[in-house]
Formats: sequence, structure tokens, C-alpha cells
Amino acid sequence: MSFLEQIEPLKQAALVELQAAGDLTALEQARVTYLGTNGKFTGLMRQLASLPKDEKPAAGKAINLAKTELENALSGRRSELELRASVPTEPTDFTLPGRRRVLGKLHPLTQVTDDIVRSFRKIGFVVANGPEVEDDYHCFDALNTPADHPARDTQDTFYLAGCGEGKAPLLLRTHTSSVQIRVMQQQPPPVRIIVPGRVYRRDNADATHNPTFHQVEGLYVDRKVTVGDLKGTVEFVFKELMGPETRIRFRPHYFSYTEPSFEIDFSSALTRRMGKEWLEIAGCGMVHPQVFENVGYDPELWTGWAFGFGIERIAMIRYGINDIRLFYQNDLRFLKQF
Repeated sequence: MSFLEQIEPLKQAALVELQAAGDLTALEQARVTYLGTNGKFTGLMRQLASLPKDEKPAAGKAINLAKTELENALSGRRSELELRASVPTEPTDFTLPGRRRVLGKLHPLTQVTDDIVRSFRKIGFVVANGPEVEDDYHCFDALNTPADHPARDTQDTFYLAGCGEGKAPLLLRTHTSSVQIRVMQQQPPPVRIIVPGRVYRRDNADATHNPTFHQVEGLYVDRKVTVGDLKGTVEFVFKELMGPETRIRFRPHYFSYTEPSFEIDFSSALTRRMGKEWLEIAGCGMVHPQVFENVGYDPELWTGWAFGFGIERIAMIRYGINDIRLFYQNDLRFLKQF
């Protein structure tokens, strides 16, 4: 029997077996038998290479036509079997009202994070991500906070045991500033990023503290960046988040990785609803020259600012929530409100 004479009988046998399949499992077995990697029809196709050159065009055309017919038959039979499998096996009253599927919603913290990211993207910032398990250098040392620095007392967090003898200890990051260091190490200025993410602190859980929470930080590095650029950006973002009537003010503060440094207060209808005119909301400052030197930037050429704030704090103010622990209890009575 010639090569061409083998194609039609094999195709007919395959069509019969596909049509005879009584369920999806049997249909899949028939497909594998004929069209699988080691199937009969696939083996026939491999023989094309050994045919004389003048026979290959006709044989190739015949195989392609047969393959198309088999694939169409397979698809049609699969649709029939899937429809049959979906039909109830017991008597069913189709006039009964249907059961509406409950659609989930984004967690309130995710909603607030999305709003923050959307606001920053309007003014040209991009989102950067980094590891939650960090080393001392990226989390502290590169940010001008060496081991003997007093600021470490409130920042030291959960260290991981068994990281390997002789290796630098690993820990759960206390802020997303470590991602800023990683980004500056990987690319030259200008840099314009925000870094949302989960962070960890050695706090006891109460109404306003949690050992894990979410933070977003911003970093802008370029030539001749000033505090005025920082204030304008912060004002724009908080008006987007807290309403157009929002006012902000800067108060001098200390952070080891910025100089000068400020705390940011804001005033709006939301703060007055809480019985306060001004409420602390974020920390910020101009990036310390030592931080630039640590990542290889020339502090005489480049300037920049950074700021950060807690996402839970924004959500609590926006929605009037008085206990941060509610975000983590997975109580649907709470979550359905958002």
C-alpha cells in the first residue's frame, strides 16, 4: 500500500472512534491515539521526510486536509459531550428563580492603594516593587542608619534565623525605603517612583498599631529638585485622596535618611469630623547626601526628595474606621461596607 493509500483508511478509522466516544475521557483517549505526540496520524506525518521529492506535495496536502477534518470532528464531538454533561441527570424545574453568584469586592486597603497609585501616575511616577525579606544593608545601612544609630531602636524588626553561617542576617523590611535603594543602585537619575507594599514593625497590636501594615513611599531624583517640588507633589496627592479643600503643612522633624526632614499634617473636613483641625499624615524630606553617595549618585549634581505614609492610616481617616485590626479579621460584615 502506497503512502497516499494509507491516509484515507486511517482518517476514517479515527472519525469512527471519535464519533463513538461516549464521554470526554473516551474522546481524549481517541485524540491521543490518533493526533497525540505519539499517535498514529502523527507517525504518518513524520514519514513525509522519507518520501521522494516529487511525492511530497501531494502527500502533504492530503495529510493537511485529513488533519483539518479530524480536528473539526474532534471539536464538534467535544461540544456535544460537554453539552450532554451539563444537562441535569435528575428532573429539574427550569422555572425556578436562579441563584445569583455573589461577586467579590476589592479589599478596602487595595482600593486605597489603587487610588494612591492612580494619583501618582497622573504626574509621571511609576510603581516599583522589591522583596519583603531584606538584608541589613538595604533596609538600614544604605539609608544612613548604621547598627549603632539610635533610630534603629524603633526600626529593628523580625530577623530570620538560619540564614546561613557567615552571611548577613535577613529580616522582614520595616519600610519600603529599601526598594528605593535597590532602584537607585540599578539605574542612573532621573528617578521618579512610588513603592507600595507590606512592611513589618515590632509593635503590639492595638487600635492604631499592627505588627504588619502597608506603606507607600515616593522618591524623586533629578537636577535642581527642591522642597517646593516636594510640597507641590504632596499637596496634589492628598487633595486627590482627601478632597479638594485639603490643606497641608510641614513641621521640622528628624529622619536619618533625609535632610532637612519634615512631618506632614493635613486639615480637611475629614479631620474636623474627628474633632481635630490638623492631623499628622506622613513623613518626608530631601534625600540625605550620604544616601546618594551610598548608591553611587553625585550629591553635588543630583538632589531629590522622599516621603512615606501608611495606607491603613489613610483608609481609617477616609472611612471613619477606629481600629486598624478590622482590616485583618476577614469579617464580611465589615468588608461588605466597601
